[in-house]
Amino acid sequence: MNPRNSVGSSMERFPYRVSASNRGKFIRFYRKVQQRAGLWRNRSQDGAFEPICPHITKDECAKARTLDSSITPSSSSAAGSICDRVHFRPLIRPHTDPSLGHCSYLNTCYSEPTYAQSPSIPPFPGAMHVLAPGSRGPTSLPSGLGAGGRGKEKAPCKYLHYEVDWDGSDGDWSRGNTRGGEVVRKKLHRLPVGLGPSGKSMKMLPPQWINCDLRRFDYSVLGKFHVIMADPPWDIHMSLPYGTMTDDEMRAMPIPALQDEGLLFLWVTGRAMEVGRECLRVWGYTRIDEVIWLKTNQLQRVIRTGRTGHWLNHTKEHMLVGVKTNLDEKGELEIPSWVNRGLDTDVVVSEVRETSRKPDEVYGLIERMCPGGRKVEIFGRKHNTRPGWLTLGNQLGPDQIFEEDLAARIQTRYPERATNAMQNVQGNTPY
Repeated sequence: MNPRNSVGSSMERFPYRVSASNRGKFIRFYRKVQQRAGLWRNRSQDGAFEPICPHITKDECAKARTLDSSITPSSSSAAGSICDRVHFRPLIRPHTDPSLGHCSYLNTCYSEPTYAQSPSIPPFPGAMHVLAPGSRGPTSLPSGLGAGGRGKEKAPCKYLHYEVDWDGSDGDWSRGNTRGGEVVRKKLHRLPVGLGPSGKSMKMLPPQWINCDLRRFDYSVLGKFHVIMADPPWDIHMSLPYGTMTDDEMRAMPIPALQDEGLLFLWVTGRAMEVGRECLRVWGYTRIDEVIWLKTNQLQRVIRTGRTGHWLNHTKEHMLVGVKTNLDEKGELEIPSWVNRGLDTDVVVSEVRETSRKPDEVYGLIERMCPGGRKVEIFGRKHNTRPGWLTLGNQLGPDQIFEEDLAARIQTRYPERATNAMQNVQGNTPY
């Protein structure tokens, strides 16, 4: 059996059908794709999830509803029509061979236009970094990686790919729960959540970032943070589309200078799972938990042929959760009093996107554990910039800083550096 086919699903045998095991699952789409397809609507409470039809295509959905005895022509959803969930259409190109089944990488396949159009893929070396709004320069696919595999030539992928199939007449989008002509809104259940280090609700600063060489930058100018998140370029002994850092370089990272107390979230994979735990100890942290990101593809199936893994194909990544090691008078680990516990689970199921991009759900998890406070992300890219966070990386473009004291410290330490100190439009600090 070809390893690029997902095993055990009827869809691999015949691309227009889906196994019953996929019923009731939900898919998370890129916001960019939703906007292009006209799907960016508040169809769910948080606007981030869209339900996917278990039959995948409109044709199969209509056939299934025709055969469904519970749907009558007089009902609100006429038999033979399609449901109001999201559907996909197969992309049949001259080089496509539908008999091969769908590509395991789907919209993240390197041969797909959706991959090349990503705003997070760096441009060709030497291209202008700053482009006009809405424009995009030429992109470079990862070196040595071809149409979805390892070391293959960059040839068109013969496997089946999909795109969102939606127009304004699809389904009954206006239907909702009504009673007596009025829309019935669910009463939301809210858990009591602490307000974080400041003890009060604070407006978040706009996204801040500093473009720098993280191996040589003077971290002492940054001040202290309540939360640190890092997605290091670990050397996992594989061919990767970006530069890596040695284990010794990682151990020497001045992470301890960034916190007196607080939380550290460290992404690890492969052999870095052991190295990451060692780094936590060297930096002065105690591991208190671990989050697993279970990766799904465009059709919300578990990815079976990941691009990493020496012995097994990796379909998950780990994020270690550490706390700065401070002991009380009894020798017991002190957890900051402002940390909110028990709000989230330790598993995130989310769709993969560009290489090394992590799920947005992780930010929500962290921000619920620590509302407010200063937060920094190390080894970030432009897609990582987020309100309330300072992002450090070497692909961010001109600095953007709203904390005046931070801008002043950087200017003092690096007089030759062009630092754009932005006006603090909120009038608040993140402390």
